[in-house]
Amino acid sequence: MNKRTSIVVVSLAIAMGVAACNSGGVRRNPGRIYAPDMTYSRAYDAYTSNPNFEDSQTSRLPVEGTIAIGHMLPDHLKEGDTTAYKTFTTAVRFNEDEMAEGKRLFNIYCAICHGPNLDGQGPLFTSGKFAAMPANFKDGKYLHMPIGQMYAAVKYGKNVMGSYASQLDQRQRWMVLAYVKKVQSENGGDAFIYGTTPAAPMAAAADTTKKAEEKKKG
Repeated sequence: MNKRTSIVVVSLAIAMGVAACNSGGVRRNPGRIYAPDMTYSRAYDAYTSNPNFEDSQTSRLPVEGTIAIGHMLPDHLKEGDTTAYKTFTTAVRFNEDEMAEGKRLFNIYCAICHGPNLDGQGPLFTSGKFAAMPANFKDGKYLHMPIGQMYAAVKYGKNVMGSYASQLDQRQRWMVLAYVKKVQSENGGDAFIYGTTPAAPMAAAADTTKKAEEKKKG
């Protein structure tokens, strides 16, 4: 590289450095932007002024009479209305993956008190932290308890148990309770009805057995 070329290169480098420096004033031009859409949103950002609405608010309330995708209708339960608790239920049914999620959520939020086996022998009780034993869901007192009463306990709390409304949304509460009812049904509780596939009726099982016996005789 000759002397003249070196001088040109150095001069260009100095000029570029000076141009890149902020002179102290407010610079409105940031220069080249790789992804301008991410720097300057084409849409109105939440909580910003929006001239398209009379109240100038970008964030809008849900359209009246509609439900957002993935959400459920409000449950309309009132705290302390124990009569309504007993009749409250859900029409939602859960597949195997959702039941597994209900078990996972139970183990996260409930098992520490009620125990992973739902027998009230959670770590907080067995360690001596609690004087009173948490609910044993396999006990006769709870085996046939209406699911609505359990839902109310999760939403509002019960005795020393606090509310879990902030930890579990509406659908998650039902997932957890469906899992509890599934375990209860296997331990003398009511027949499980919250799965997507109903249990085969007893008559069908009897017919199958009868056909097998007839085949052997033939």
